[in-house]
Amino acid sequence: MYSASIIGASGYSGAELTKVLLHHPGVELQDLYAFSQTGKKVLDLYPALSCYKVYKPYCGENGSDIYFLALPHGEALQLVPPLVAAGKIVIDLSGDFRLKSTDEHEQFYKQVKSPGSVMTYGMSELFRDEILQAKAISNPGCFATSIILGVAPLFASNGSGMKVRAINCTSTSGISGAGRSSKTELSFSEMSENMRAYKVGVHQHIPEIMQALGTSATTPSFDFTFTPMIGPLVRGIYSILNVQLEEPADAERIKKLYSEFYEQAPFVRLRDTMTEVKHVAYTNFCDIHIAHATPGGSLVIVTAIDNLLKGAAGQAVQNMNLMLGLDEQTGLSL
Repeated sequence: MYSASIIGASGYSGAELTKVLLHHPGVELQDLYAFSQTGKKVLDLYPALSCYKVYKPYCGENGSDIYFLALPHGEALQLVPPLVAAGKIVIDLSGDFRLKSTDEHEQFYKQVKSPGSVMTYGMSELFRDEILQAKAISNPGCFATSIILGVAPLFASNGSGMKVRAINCTSTSGISGAGRSSKTELSFSEMSENMRAYKVGVHQHIPEIMQALGTSATTPSFDFTFTPMIGPLVRGIYSILNVQLEEPADAERIKKLYSEFYEQAPFVRLRDTMTEVKHVAYTNFCDIHIAHATPGGSLVIVTAIDNLLKGAAGQAVQNMNLMLGLDEQTGLSL
């Protein structure tokens, strides 16, 4: 039995991690660290979890086998290296270690990062072999997960992929994606019956998406546009991916490509009918629907995930399972 602790346990992603790990058969949940909620019980913040553990401040402890970090961007930069040096299994849910390029990190996150401070990118559907050998994982972002999984088969490295000319993404996230901190613009009175776009063209997940697809945000090999939106739902991400191929491909060929690519991916479901957020809410699934293909080479692909599970805590536990040599579905039959 492995011991696991969570740093940043009181936020939404931290709470989802707590819920999953409390019932995980291969892990004992040890300590929950949360500076702003120090001294409070989990039960005080999240009564549904029925957990009497008390949040405590993190002071550099490393007594657990596994450490999850669910902190705001920038806070893990100093905490991760000592844990890695101590031989701990580390899974960071922030964007602090996702990008290989320090220039792109500073451009999109507006933070300075030490050169070479990169961990294994934890998307098991694409980088399973690397994750199996890793001790430190950078968990993918939520928007990035919904988009990368939606188009990755088109970039298959085994030659079965297709030449992509352009991708135009519009993705809508639930309000929980912004975190638990109180913000006026995210209040019920502001978001009820409302939607809005934000960070168009400058969202921090853009270089992450491009990196995972084998190119970069600064010198892309195809045209890429991303419009992130926030909508009046608590959880979920719904992405509409408009893809332009160099050469046309009918829908059946695309479906076959996707089916073969995700044959060994238990948390990716290819749907023949239109997917919806409610199909994936409270699960670790990513649903993908090939909605339309035109004779001119245009594709419309729709994906749906739960931003707090497949887009954060669930994917983190999926990565942990692989790192521990467990079935990646362990503890995630939610």
